Amino acid sequence: MSANLRILVLDDEPIVGKRLAPALAKLGCQAETYQDPRQALERLDQETFDIVVTDIRMDEIDGIEVLERVLKRSPRTRVIMITGYATLEVARESLAKGAFDFIAKPFKPRDLLETVVKAAKDLGVSLQLPEPGLAAEA
Repeated sequence: MSANLRILVLDDEPIVGKRLAPALAKLGCQAETYQDPRQALERLDQETFDIVVTDIRMDEIDGIEVLERVLKRSPRTRVIMITGYATLEVARESLAKGAFDFIAKPFKPRDLLETVVKAAKDLGVSLQLPEPGLAAEA
């Protein structure tokens, strides 16, 4: 089964969304990217996404709060946490609160795409990663 998954990407670094959106589109996913956590939370209140990718450390609202709000509204949504401040404690807290997975920065777009494919599979959706080298990385 293949479906057009809806993915929200939240990271206060503009380059993250700029690099991930085209890569996710190549997988056949609809991606929305946000740099402002408040705007992302407003959107998450309006719409249910299949997968949410969020940075952990952001000003005002952190990724743990985003994780909790997403799962409270939609327990089916898979949340992937990303951070440049990876510690075992942060990873453990994220996973204990229901995160699907945790990725440390810096990462290649393909690393995240592989995690998205796993999350999609967990949702019962089959996504196919392009072969390395056949499609340019984002």
